[in-house]
Amino acid sequence: MGDASEELDALLSGRGWDLGGGSHGTPHPGDPVRLGSGACYVVLAVLFNDEDGVLLVQEAKAECRGTWYLPAGRMEPGESVVGALRREVKEETGLECEPLTLLALEERGPAWLRFVFLARPTGGTLKTLEDADAESLQARWWGGPLDPLPLRAPDILPLLELAARYRRSPPHPPTLPQELPCAHLCLRLLVAFTPCPGHLWVLLDVSGPPRLPVVACGTHPTQIRRGLRLPLLGLLGGCLPPDPRIGPMGLLGLQHRAGGPGGADGVCLNVLVSLRPPGAGEGPPPESRHPAFRWWRVEEEGLRGRILQRLREGGTVPIRS
Repeated sequence: MGDASEELDALLSGRGWDLGGGSHGTPHPGDPVRLGSGACYVVLAVLFNDEDGVLLVQEAKAECRGTWYLPAGRMEPGESVVGALRREVKEETGLECEPLTLLALEERGPAWLRFVFLARPTGGTLKTLEDADAESLQARWWGGPLDPLPLRAPDILPLLELAARYRRSPPHPPTLPQELPCAHLCLRLLVAFTPCPGHLWVLLDVSGPPRLPVVACGTHPTQIRRGLRLPLLGLLGGCLPPDPRIGPMGLLGLQHRAGGPGGADGVCLNVLVSLRPPGAGEGPPPESRHPAFRWWRVEEEGLRGRILQRLREGGTVPIRS
């Protein structure tokens, strides 16, 4: 059996990898995903100035007018993730920006995803009350505690902490979207089995040339409620013994191309997840019960070390449900 060394190298390096063949899992992915029709992607930016002030916007919408929040908004059909980020920051703050890395992926099921970025200002003029419009009333660099400010929602507080920690000591490499087409919402899974230090197996799809498994995400309300973990559990439950001990998911990267196949706005999330051995076992991984999947032992020291490094806490972009 061959291996997937090139694919793994590309994902670990942040380059992405073309999806190629189809996906596994149920339900069948169906029609291509289109924003505004069953799917919503949101971008949010955390920016700091040289004095460590954070960029905040004062909301203009009637339901939250006068409150403060981070620059954020919905992606529009046919728009790239980075393009949406730049547009939202410009409209709400007057500033231009450059994304530095994804900080987090937040999900309420695969039909609602929020991409949280750390970014830096690159130009423009800060929006004042004289420039108020339907997008925002004004923007401000805020350097002190947020307690005096009425916030639109407290959900930005952990994101600010995450950004501050990343600036002090980045736990993972800079991670940015790769412009590769994807018609549907799907997960590419790097499932790693590490029974003891220095040993590593990776689950491969061998129904064609060896590659990492790709599983489709359903967008029906009954599937959305269980989030992105549902398709992962469905795939592993179908090929491994009952009740596999699955660790938390972490994001290695995401792939999206504006106006993809058939005008689709699908996203492929490249996800790393560990499979824990039962008890204190140090043997091989559990045998696959599905002929399309096989375990591959990673012998090459460099590749093995890179995967193990990303498995450590903080080695991937966190996925928050």
